[in-house]
Amino acid sequence: MNMSKVVRAAANLLFPFILIFGLYIVAHGHLTPGGGFQGGAVFATGIILMIVAYRYETAVGRFSKDILRNCEFAGLLIFVSLALAALAFGTGFFYNWVADTGLIFGASVAPGANPGDLNTGGVIPLMNLAVGLEVLGALSVIILYMLSGTREEA
Repeated sequence: MNMSKVVRAAANLLFPFILIFGLYIVAHGHLTPGGGFQGGAVFATGIILMIVAYRYETAVGRFSKDILRNCEFAGLLIFVSLALAALAFGTGFFYNWVADTGLIFGASVAPGANPGDLNTGGVIPLMNLAVGLEVLGALSVIILYMLSGTREEA
């Protein structure tokens, strides 16, 4: 059964803001409390909101289990690849090989109080993004599988 039009309209209005807030938490994870897991959980909350606002069949049409599983796999693959890339550079597993390179997230950190520069952190913000993708996919797939038993019968 669909929720009321008011609930669906509110969910449609809130959904993009929830995704933006999740991205903010992931992107600032190396500077503030938060990070990949928390941001991924916020992303999944947005998807769960849409699942609650619409019928299960409609939600599965929008958020396919296969796409979410691939999202989970991509996050895990990126995370492990970043960790293994350090070995290719002749350093230790999970070494922060991007730091001080001048590449994206590779700027040096100024001495003293943290000015909150997003372009620092090296490989950590990239791993936060990978963890966020993995958590988004995993939590959403878990919810979809839990709700698959609640389908309406014709």
